[in-house]
Amino acid sequence: MAKSNKPIIWGTFAAGGEVVSLITPVIIVLILFAAIGRPPSALGYEQLHAFAAWWFGKLVIFGIVFLSLWSQAHRLRITCFDFGLRADGLVATVFYVLAGAASLWLILILSSI
Repeated sequence: MAKSNKPIIWGTFAAGGEVVSLITPVIIVLILFAAIGRPPSALGYEQLHAFAAWWFGKLVIFGIVFLSLWSQAHRLRITCFDFGLRADGLVATVFYVLAGAASLWLILILSSI
């Protein structure tokens, strides 16, 4: 039986889809509350910066953004295929390289906090 990388791709796609559908809306609502000037006390700049500077906070932020990037890269790949772009190898390479580059950039950003 030939080995395949499909479980890795589908695993990140499924986990990223869960993150995007369950956690991202909550983050958006909290940011909207902060933007209109009525944030809960835990949403102040100092509290959020302290969370992002903590190793566990960096891990949480990385997990959310990483899984979202890879899920959407796969979703864009499938969308291009559905629109008739049949060069699937090239499209997959471009989107996954972009997701990988964005993940590395995220590591650099989080390490500078």
